Amino acid sequence: MTSLQISLFAFGGLTLAAVIAYNVWTSRKNAPRQADFELPVIPNELLDNVDSSPVEPVMVGDLESFPPLEKKPSIDALIDAITPIELEGLVSGDAILAALPHTRRVGTKPFSVEGLNESTGEWEAPLAGRRYSAAQAAVQLANRVGAINEIEFSEFVIKAQAVADALDGDTAFPDMLDEVARGRELDQFANAHDAQLSFTLCAKASAWSPGYIHQHAARLGFVAGVIPGRMVLPGAVTGAAPILSLVFDTQAAMADDPALSAIREFTMSLDVPQIGRTEAPFSLLRDASKLLAQAMDGVVTDGGGHLLSDAELDAIATDLEQLYDALDQRELSAGSPQARRLFS
Repeated sequence: MTSLQISLFAFGGLTLAAVIAYNVWTSRKNAPRQADFELPVIPNELLDNVDSSPVEPVMVGDLESFPPLEKKPSIDALIDAITPIELEGLVSGDAILAALPHTRRVGTKPFSVEGLNESTGEWEAPLAGRRYSAAQAAVQLANRVGAINEIEFSEFVIKAQAVADALDGDTAFPDMLDEVARGRELDQFANAHDAQLSFTLCAKASAWSPGYIHQHAARLGFVAGVIPGRMVLPGAVTGAAPILSLVFDTQAAMADDPALSAIREFTMSLDVPQIGRTEAPFSLLRDASKLLAQAMDGVVTDGGGHLLSDAELDAIATDLEQLYDALDQRELSAGSPQARRLFS
């Protein structure tokens, strides 16, 4: 073998090694970022910029850290059509429960029955073992599906009358046309004052794995939701709507090997009427998005690829304050039981 042939073989070997090394480097560079064994530590200078108090995640098994259960919303004349059910005497909660229809909806609207507790004198959902001196049935006038219509109201009358008959009670229904008109007006107000904000976080360079997103979001108090690819920031009350939602590709979360799933964006959302303004939900949305973008090498956009500036975020915050004021004036304050029912 001549010296030229040896040189060519050597050069070819070096070239092949260089190509292999380049492919390995490129593969590693383009691979989705993976979660570390330990939770990532966000620099203190970033945490210091958060306006709201940090939210601590609730750890499974730490019973003392669980917040109180939320009291279920009661029938309210503000958003319900109500018919009283007069009883001849005391009726047990067992009897009322047995009289309830199998379906607690009228069309697309919730149907509910309450009893007047003999001991406390307060209206409540009927419970076995208690006694009630009166009852009332109601149907919600509007929700995000729309306003109640004549067919739904007629179905309400049929169901409420069946409950009254089973309890040997008398009913007095409100005028259908008046209640349908109230429902339409309430629906118009709700449509004009509804807001669901979403920010999209996009990766600048390397994509993210599901575990990488989970790990960084958990650092800010997010916990896994019921649906794969969804995380939530819990509120102060168990059973209430989460303050924020974080959503990424469900298929990526359910992949056979999620570590190989490459995610380039995820969404942070706030359902404004569901969360009271005292919890500063927009500040949490804004700050959490900023922190995650900085820690994960991403950017915050409006979902259409437009980068959101501080001035634009300030304008949104101002508009939200006006929205909160309008809801307060209508006695449908954001986060109240009535608002959560109406905007659902």
